[in-house]
Amino acid sequence: MAICFLAIHIIWGSTYLAIHYAVETIPPLIVAGLRHVIGGTALFAWCWSRGHRPTAEQWRASIVLGALFFLIGHGALHWAELFVPTGVAALLVATEPVWVAALASMTPAGSKLSRVGIAGLIIGIAAVALLVRQPQLGIREFFGCVAIVGGAFSWSVGMIYSRSAPLHPFAMMSAAMSLLCGGFLLLGAAVISGSVAHFRVAAVSIQSVEGLVYLAIFGSLTFAAYCWLLARISPVLIATRTYSNPIIAVILGAAIAGEQITPRIFGAAAAIPLSILLVNLGTSPQRHRGHRGARRDLAPHRPAA
Repeated sequence: MAICFLAIHIIWGSTYLAIHYAVETIPPLIVAGLRHVIGGTALFAWCWSRGHRPTAEQWRASIVLGALFFLIGHGALHWAELFVPTGVAALLVATEPVWVAALASMTPAGSKLSRVGIAGLIIGIAAVALLVRQPQLGIREFFGCVAIVGGAFSWSVGMIYSRSAPLHPFAMMSAAMSLLCGGFLLLGAAVISGSVAHFRVAAVSIQSVEGLVYLAIFGSLTFAAYCWLLARISPVLIATRTYSNPIIAVILGAAIAGEQITPRIFGAAAAIPLSILLVNLGTSPQRHRGHRGARRDLAPHRPAA
């Protein structure tokens, strides 16, 4: 259990750096598509061997979730890391619980934000503004940051949708189906956008291959460890990765990729965990509405990157 717990903190925090190297010479949509298809296939095969069989309705829901989570959410992140430093990308993604809380508070049966929660929401928005408005960011970096925030918002919409969607009841099969659907949607987008046509295998660097392999293997194994932990320990303990992942990404980006830690990044790194904490403290308990309306295990299933 300790190894699994460390994995969701350290390995997921390191995936931002792996994306940085993978997309250097491999088109971002191909990187994202391959890692999710490989990981989803392995997880699906394991679930299938245990007798889990998905229905057509569950596949349709998984396609929607795959589009929100992986096509838009991870597709935007992988593209943006062509221009945006890994630490900044991780911090922007870390604001996701803030958007989830904001969206949930707008639904009839959603959790309502108290004044403390609203304060956390404001701090989270201010931290995003702090990162996006860095003086040293060029126009490409600016739009990359906007894309990451848009991807995080799409993922938040997916989390709200997953609470009532007709997904497979076994969390790991549901996760495998979403990974597969998202992965194939990403590869389809790579074909349509011309990424596949212009891709040259001979131009791929060893670092990019290592980054892709790391994402496909260790990212998927950590995801399986995450699902395993969800069935055994408190989700509150698991959610602590939200605080550690961006910090690890910032440290690794500075130590290995030579990225600068500016005062704005340092300030955002302090503000975003505070924002998440306040939002969690200021969110009233959600009323469960039975099987189809209850909160599902898949809702917090986002890999760090």
